[in-house]
Amino acid sequence: MLTHATLTRQGGRTYNEDHLNIVENGAGSLFLLADGLGGHGRGREASDAIVGKACEVYLAGPRAVLDECFQKSQDFLMAEQIRLNAQNEMKSTFVILWISGGMAYSGHIGDSRLYHFRKNRLQFRSLDHSVPQMLVASGEIKEKDIRGHEDRNRLLRVMGMEWNTPKYELHPSVKTAPGDSFLLCSDGLWEWIDEKMMIKTLKAAKTPAQWLENMERTILANGEGHNMDNYSAIAVWIR
Repeated sequence: MLTHATLTRQGGRTYNEDHLNIVENGAGSLFLLADGLGGHGRGREASDAIVGKACEVYLAGPRAVLDECFQKSQDFLMAEQIRLNAQNEMKSTFVILWISGGMAYSGHIGDSRLYHFRKNRLQFRSLDHSVPQMLVASGEIKEKDIRGHEDRNRLLRVMGMEWNTPKYELHPSVKTAPGDSFLLCSDGLWEWIDEKMMIKTLKAAKTPAQWLENMERTILANGEGHNMDNYSAIAVWIR
């Protein structure tokens, strides 16, 4: 049985520029989360645009779900930038999870993350398209240093940037099993809770909603006094 829950908060910011949605039909369950960039509400316009377009594409019955959701959302956002004269303002991260036929398919761009836990153990985490993640790859810093790095918000790939070839990243598909837990989240969430605490709160939860509630308590305690960013998440359980 698949169950899920959502969380989105404004944090200490003037606007909530995160946007998420869930679409369920005969083709499966599609989970989408975007973190808009640009400020002054333009990031929200960007995240709204790509999530809305991806839902529309999915419901139209594409043959390559993730590719079409990313690419057509990108095309739509680029057109919206021109229409609104906001080429330098409307950009967004994006993470998508599609569960269909006993398989999980996913992809991302930017630093919104997908986590996959199986029986309370971390199986997979998407790697950020960011300067600190690049420094981890080159061996200059350690993984644990990403959260507090001075360049943590410098992203190398986002929706709404010009590209000749796709910049989004598709992850290896996995066969789902009882005990699987997936988490889609914006950086405003994962910057205040590490993977060990994600697992600890997961073990203590009886539902996806309770898992998010448990994590939010930790996030608020750790982020107090830091002008917290918007934070959002989708928790998906297979039991």
